[in-house]
Amino acid sequence: MSALKSWRVRVALVFAVVGPGFITANVDNDAGGIATYSVAGAQFGYTLLWTMIPITIALVIIQEMSSRMGAVTGKGLSDLIREEFGLRATFVLMLALFVTNFFNIIGEFAGVASSFELFGVSKYIVVPLAAFVVWGIVVHGTYSTVEKVFLSASAFYVAYIVSGVLARPDWRAAALSTVTRPESAGFRNYGYLSMIIGLAGTTIAPWMQFYLQASIV
Repeated sequence: MSALKSWRVRVALVFAVVGPGFITANVDNDAGGIATYSVAGAQFGYTLLWTMIPITIALVIIQEMSSRMGAVTGKGLSDLIREEFGLRATFVLMLALFVTNFFNIIGEFAGVASSFELFGVSKYIVVPLAAFVVWGIVVHGTYSTVEKVFLSASAFYVAYIVSGVLARPDWRAAALSTVTRPESAGFRNYGYLSMIIGLAGTTIAPWMQFYLQASIV
């Protein structure tokens, strides 16, 4: 019995440590991210897979830096920005973050509407219902409750892996495109460059860094 209790404590400690990072990594697979990656695949096939290597490396470095700054300073990212660059710069950045998050939220509810319409559920029903649920969690829920909800919801993202396998891609072509140097002609294509920027932007989102560092603190 004591061994089982000790095992549960260890599991709880692991989730307490990796939880914020796990949530941050998974909830970035939002409606905007799914749409961006879907459009990238539909338009350019496997030719953009090479971007996953530098984008993943950059994501790991940035997430590690956010975690380290939170652990060492005991302060959130906005506090550090204010101390280093002053109140005016912080206000401008927070305003830009607010506008970005506002449109990001619009995209999330658009994703909710689109996904449920696949099952014949009207967007005029599901969007207000989803907004009410989010409002209830944010206003009446505690941080630990919200974190548990997000952590549980992250398990559903395994469906993406299953869907990718069921799609039966050309694994050899995908592997070669991931490690092969891209053709220079692609960089003269405006749509190709725009999609690279979009992939980087949707993968390394600004809000992620603020949330992760605040969670560490």
